[in-house]
Amino acid sequence: MSMTDNVEKELQLDAANLYREESYTDLKAGSLRKLVPVTADGADDLSRPAIFTASTQVMTPGGILPLSGEIDGATNLPEAIAGFNPAIRKALADLREEVAAMQRERASQIVVPGRTAPPPPPDLLIR
Repeated sequence: MSMTDNVEKELQLDAANLYREESYTDLKAGSLRKLVPVTADGADDLSRPAIFTASTQVMTPGGILPLSGEIDGATNLPEAIAGFNPAIRKALADLREEVAAMQRERASQIVVPGRTAPPPPPDLLIR
């Protein structure tokens, strides 16, 4: 059985976990995404809360870097707008922490003369 056969047999939407997506932007700082829970027939599912996420892009020496994060506790658009900055700040702090951990890991590798260097981590993009 090929990988595509597996995908065709196993890939299915979860009808009990559907969301409708709404997008909001100011065309400057970033955008908000609201995921509204819906039932399998498309009606709003009032038993589940909506999910708000914030996204933006920051310029780095390596190019544009997308940032996004969930806006905790937002139940409506005004709360999501107020939570945009804290969510992006948290996403940036998480990214800095992840980069620092990767740098520590790479710096702690022992280099032995005569041996080839280990391959780069699979999530490291090389241009």
